[in-house]
Amino acid sequence: MNPILTPYISMADMLVETFGKSCEVVLHDLNNPEHSVVYVAGNVTARQVGQNFEHLVKDVMLSDKLNNDYVANYYFEAKGKLIRSSTQLIFDQHHQLVGALCINIDTTPITEQIAYLNEFLPQLNPAKQEEQTAELPLSDMVENLMDKILNGQSPTAMSRDEKIEKIRFMEQKGLFLMKGSIDKAAEKLGVNKVTVYSYLDEVRGKR
Repeated sequence: MNPILTPYISMADMLVETFGKSCEVVLHDLNNPEHSVVYVAGNVTARQVGQNFEHLVKDVMLSDKLNNDYVANYYFEAKGKLIRSSTQLIFDQHHQLVGALCINIDTTPITEQIAYLNEFLPQLNPAKQEEQTAELPLSDMVENLMDKILNGQSPTAMSRDEKIEKIRFMEQKGLFLMKGSIDKAAEKLGVNKVTVYSYLDEVRGKR
């Protein structure tokens, strides 16, 4: 595990002790994207050490709520539970993305109680507040992630099947939702854009 992440282990334990059994904290080492989970405190989504990231790209890096390197309070479903999650991106001294700390809270019980109580309350119409977002170098982050997924492998030494598996992982994790990611993948795999699109068609079952 990257030494930069070590202090976050005690932070994960502290958060779970603070919020109780409805809280889970997952620490990712993005130097090993395919097995990024290096520590789990609590048990809400049944995440295990050795698994990889699920929501990092779609719900964090591409979120319009991304501000100061974190996204707070996005929702997803897992194991039949409604999960409220917040993620802090972790960078090294060179501002390279090296990890992520994810807090998952099971909101199902409280959500059900709120829905029940709302039946007895008048409907309110609060004014919509504008959210301030900060621009982050997404192109740099996606390139950094691709480098870690390729793990120093030379394109000339990789077989076609190996390249397709790397494309499959990038596709599953949403990297190709980012602008310019096809060009980056083509460059790093030593192929042209048409070949990357061909690989994507294959992993998506279109061929």
